[in-house]
Amino acid sequence: MTDISCLFEPVTLGNLTLPNRIAMAPMTRNSSPDNIPTDANVEYYRKRAAAGVGLIISEGTCVNHPGASGYPGVPYFYGEERLAGWKRVVEAVHAEGGKFAPQLWHVGAVRKAGTPPEGDVPGYGPSGMNVPGKVNRHVMTQQDIDDVIKAFADATRDAKAIGCDAVELHCAHGYLPDQFLWEGTNQRTDEYGGSMANRSRFVVELIKACRAAVGPDFPIIMRWSQWKQQDYTVKLVDTPEQLDEFLRPFVDAGVDIFHCSTRRFWEPEFEGSDLNLAGWTKKLTGKPTISVGSVGLNADFLPQAGETAFRAAEPASLDELITRISNDEFDLVAVGRALIANPEWPAMVKAGRFDELESYDSKMLMTLK
Repeated sequence: MTDISCLFEPVTLGNLTLPNRIAMAPMTRNSSPDNIPTDANVEYYRKRAAAGVGLIISEGTCVNHPGASGYPGVPYFYGEERLAGWKRVVEAVHAEGGKFAPQLWHVGAVRKAGTPPEGDVPGYGPSGMNVPGKVNRHVMTQQDIDDVIKAFADATRDAKAIGCDAVELHCAHGYLPDQFLWEGTNQRTDEYGGSMANRSRFVVELIKACRAAVGPDFPIIMRWSQWKQQDYTVKLVDTPEQLDEFLRPFVDAGVDIFHCSTRRFWEPEFEGSDLNLAGWTKKLTGKPTISVGSVGLNADFLPQAGETAFRAAEPASLDELITRISNDEFDLVAVGRALIANPEWPAMVKAGRFDELESYDSKMLMTLK
């Protein structure tokens, strides 16, 4: 049997010290009535920290901008009552020995007007496009850009104030920051559009504002992806050289850790190397990275034809994961659906109880356990 001890070694990433290398991946649960974390939300996160998850990354939680939310029942990260709810989550995770980072979220042009509770507020995008070539959302002005950046900075400041250990900026999956990065949805002709450097400007300014809000020592994680929910085949960069050019401004702006979202963690990112996206990101930037993508499962999350929920999947070997961690390819691994099916996943894995692990089924998303 593969020695899995490396998965449970303590690790220090800059100013963030964790009890092991396991993170909980952010997963939208639509289970926060009035957009406030409830007792059920607190217990959901506490339970996984108690089982040994070293870093809990929350589901996407919306910043204080009217167009930030695109789905009902998602939690918000502003307002006295909402922040009090998140503080309860933080305290519960800390009591179990884990660390906590909220994922700060703005869905951008993914939002459809009419989505509660914000009603007729439109989706916001750099060029008003949810998908390339179709302008059907609000085109952001400079004031809109400034407002969103301030909202992220305020949320980062609030995260530090309520005792969070880090924040994660959601710059992936075709949501607002990613809509600026992706040429397909960014057809601006001002300083925020055109070249890669210009398309990255919004995210760079966002990171700088968040860094200024909390000082140099509070960890900032950036989650990014090549793929988009609008098109799973998209790539922002095609070579290691382009990746280096793409990432460098974010490092300079203040990112401490990169969370590199892929559908299958074991797939090489570029020809000629076995390194995945997190591996290449760490190699080029020298920054710690989090890898993610179907960890512990035998199928990725892509819906089947005619379906919208994550695909069902059965438990799978961890041998490839352990090999990559042992080779220092990346620093942390984020576990998603396997933690929905098995809230005690870390403890079960550590004890070798692999035959007790349950398969994941999308019906599990219907309840918060």
